[in-house]
Amino acid sequence: MLMQKNQAFEHAEMTNETIYAGRSLSALFLASAMEPISVGRAICWEGDEAKHLFQVVEGVVRLYRIVGEGRRVITAFCFAGDLIGASLQRDFLFTAEAVTECRIRRISRKSFYDEVARSDALHTAYISLLCQETAAAQEQMVLLSKKNAEERLCSFIAKLASRRNPQARQSLLRVPMNRQDIADHLGLTIETVSRTLTKLASRNVVAPEGRHDLRIVNLAVLTQLSGDADDFFEKSCHRVSLH
Repeated sequence: MLMQKNQAFEHAEMTNETIYAGRSLSALFLASAMEPISVGRAICWEGDEAKHLFQVVEGVVRLYRIVGEGRRVITAFCFAGDLIGASLQRDFLFTAEAVTECRIRRISRKSFYDEVARSDALHTAYISLLCQETAAAQEQMVLLSKKNAEERLCSFIAKLASRRNPQARQSLLRVPMNRQDIADHLGLTIETVSRTLTKLASRNVVAPEGRHDLRIVNLAVLTQLSGDADDFFEKSCHRVSLH
């Protein structure tokens, strides 16, 4: 009985430590003032010195780079709880811009690294975050290099649905970004995004409702068309929530 109690205590202790590790990075930002960011306003600019890290508290942020003759490539979208700039060493490799009305917190890079260096739990959470950012980057590379337009768009919708509302992925989905944002993220033209959405709607897979709402009619078919059927029925580890 005593052994069972000790095992139960150790399990509870490990569980609490895991929960703390997942939330501890967020705690570093709590002493910082909340900053409102209006739609279209930049939080940081590509090429600027990365003096701060940012946490998205509310809203959606796009990370993008300008390549070639002024073409925009959106590398990622950040949602509430996400951290911006964790993997950077010196300069920002992207511009972070508000897609919707946002609220953020910031912390100096030095303070962040000092706190991480002092705590095993913070260090573990930070390493986990870096690993999952790497996994997300690899996933995006596969999407852009190997998937066709339909697979890319279906992957995007399915992942957004899972992230925005994991418990109810077959209902009305709010899509905060516009079609040009989606096109620049998926390496497509806005015309291709529109044509593919129309095609999916005609097959009763999704049904657009207004400019920023999308009803998922058949999640199973959407997942199959994404080319990642197995991935969406398992726990996703492409991000760390900092709530």
